Amino acid sequence: MNILEARNIAYSYDGKRAVLKNVSIGFETGKIYAILGPSGCGKTTLLSLLGGLDSPTDGQILFNGVDIAKKGLAFHRKNNVAFIFQNYNLIDYMTPVENAALTSKQPSLPFLERLGLTREESRRNVLRLSGGQQQRVAIARALASDASVILADEPTGNLDEDTAEEIADILKECVRQADKCVIIVTHSGDVAKRADETLWLKRGEIYRG
Repeated sequence: MNILEARNIAYSYDGKRAVLKNVSIGFETGKIYAILGPSGCGKTTLLSLLGGLDSPTDGQILFNGVDIAKKGLAFHRKNNVAFIFQNYNLIDYMTPVENAALTSKQPSLPFLERLGLTREESRRNVLRLSGGQQQRVAIARALASDASVILADEPTGNLDEDTAEEIADILKECVRQADKCVIIVTHSGDVAKRADETLWLKRGEIYRG
């Protein structure tokens, strides 16, 4: 059964330019999905709709078969999904440990160490970390969360190729262990190769790879 589903969704700006057209796709736990496509094709828009950051012009987003609009988008964002943003979106006056602890009651340090941060780095202010380290904090925060679905917008975009592959492997391992669903928007072919399913977004429509 799908844990998250887009059902006949469409999205347009100001009712004019259609970004998404009648998109229907389901996502299961225990799998990683990679969404690829040219710049401007609507990948990040689709991710935002799945995460309840915006509402579709038409159609529904369902979580466990229930329209997320019924309990409210804020409830969906708080309880059902975790985000990995391309710009990190960390609380800049906190440490990595404090940032990761915001989403979970689990100890956050093991997740940070699994992603390559030392104990000392994990207790620094995040602004004293490199961009790559901040991205690892953002990934750790999502993995530590209680959410069943992780939505990642170019999570390896600020990392070198070898590190990106390592992070993709860690995401896959965590998906298996915690039975989560991970949906990644990416331009990386190496990340896409590690996904269980590849989806292509072209001209507002979605296709299985």
